[in-house]
Amino acid sequence: MRITLPVLFAGVLFATAPVFAAPCASLTALKLPATTITAAEVVPAGAFRPPGLRPGALPADELRAFERLPAFCRVQGVIAPSSDSHIEFEVWMPVNGWNGRYLGVGNGALAGSITYGGPAIMTSDVPTLSSALMAGYAASSTDTGHEAASDNDGKWALGHREKIIDYGYRAVHETAERAKAIIRAFYRRAPEHSYFDSCSNGGRQGLMEAQRYPADYDGVIAGAPAASITQLNAHMEWDVQATDKDPASYIPANKWPAVQAAALEQCDALDGLKDGLIEDPRRCDFKPRVLLCHGPESPSCLTAPQIRALEKIYAGPRDSQGRQIFPGLVPGGETGGPIGWAPVVSGRTHVLLTGAADLMQNPHWNFLTGDVEHDADRYAAALGHILNATDPDLTAFEARGGKLILYHGWSDPVISPLATVAYDEAVVARMGRADAERFTRLYMVPGMPHCLGGSGPNTFGATMLTALQHWVEKGVAPQAIVATKYRTNGDPASGIARTRPLCPYPQVARYKGTGSIDVAANFACGAPPR
Repeated sequence: MRITLPVLFAGVLFATAPVFAAPCASLTALKLPATTITAAEVVPAGAFRPPGLRPGALPADELRAFERLPAFCRVQGVIAPSSDSHIEFEVWMPVNGWNGRYLGVGNGALAGSITYGGPAIMTSDVPTLSSALMAGYAASSTDTGHEAASDNDGKWALGHREKIIDYGYRAVHETAERAKAIIRAFYRRAPEHSYFDSCSNGGRQGLMEAQRYPADYDGVIAGAPAASITQLNAHMEWDVQATDKDPASYIPANKWPAVQAAALEQCDALDGLKDGLIEDPRRCDFKPRVLLCHGPESPSCLTAPQIRALEKIYAGPRDSQGRQIFPGLVPGGETGGPIGWAPVVSGRTHVLLTGAADLMQNPHWNFLTGDVEHDADRYAAALGHILNATDPDLTAFEARGGKLILYHGWSDPVISPLATVAYDEAVVARMGRADAERFTRLYMVPGMPHCLGGSGPNTFGATMLTALQHWVEKGVAPQAIVATKYRTNGDPASGIARTRPLCPYPQVARYKGTGSIDVAANFACGAPPR
């Protein structure tokens, strides 16, 4: 794999002159509330290795990526806002070339580790400490108050409500406050502007910051946010029951290409252009019954029980009154992404639900036989106020000049993109369209699964973060944001396969009628087709 750390923030300009700062090692003496600075040292250029690294644990290309890091002041610390809190965090600050900004880096799933960077996300739009440092930011990351074997491990939550609070919202906020104080002490001046940029659970963290702590960040990018964890768990439980409760309903991995091909055949051209993408899957009235096997079962057809399971996945969980608990998945991305359509392709949802069971304090939860409606209500009542970032009232964030950019891949197999559309529409309903448009934008990404990858243009982080900075710092509101698909995902050296504008919702990219459909300049943002 070719590692391209600088891609994430390409085109972001920062100073190249040395920064006259306090000695890095002196930061161990810094006194901050409920905080212990455990280490502070300058890491020479190319010398960083993730802690606990075993010989041979990382491929050579990832090690070479870390070797490209510049010299930086690495500060490690622990925050203990409660008697059961142990929030580990790190702040990385370039020795030279600081761009004057602070970037908060988020976590995936159930967190449990510092986001240093790795081969899968160093080349993506999801920031890490490594990619932020390469672009000249002072950056921070936290384990959100617990250590875990993986980001789907929820054992830490059993019997530890304070740790759930740390994970839910407190750790990211406390880290932001400490990070800005450390940056101020090191550089002898505060960051000019503070940003948060992350995806999935990190998107939820960004929304939580804007909702609960509007003074922490001037600008937030929240990608594919897992905003309502309690309802998301109900969605996963529903999908598992649809496909796994009856063995006859299970849809094996070799059948999903036929499902996606049928959805594209029916709906690809609805936007007036046959390009392998469904611009807005809500307009796709896909009927899975066209795939019913009329002879021997094969990878190109579905049995009647499998069709019923697929229809349930598209519909999403509903309560006994028919009301939507959480939106279903949408047609067009059934085979895309590093995760695939959970649980039916990779079985990942089973892992996610096992971690969720611990988080919800019910390690014996049988999600194959549980009552989806009852479970959703119970968990929302118990933990919704801690975990869910669904408050549409962003008045305080807007009043202090905060700017929010949301994005979500239309082909997301983990979190329904319809949930983010619903949140954006709730903000508009609560604050009024004119007020909402002064500080928030939503960009839907055709063909992109969960946070990265997929069949459509999916690399846009540099442009989006730059657009957010121009909005915050110059008052220039973002319009179309150009996304790029490289021939090898995330690797510019492989060459550009396609570019396409991402449009502020509810606008979509409309082909002008001439020129290559693989060039963004041949499209314009406009109202969706009727």
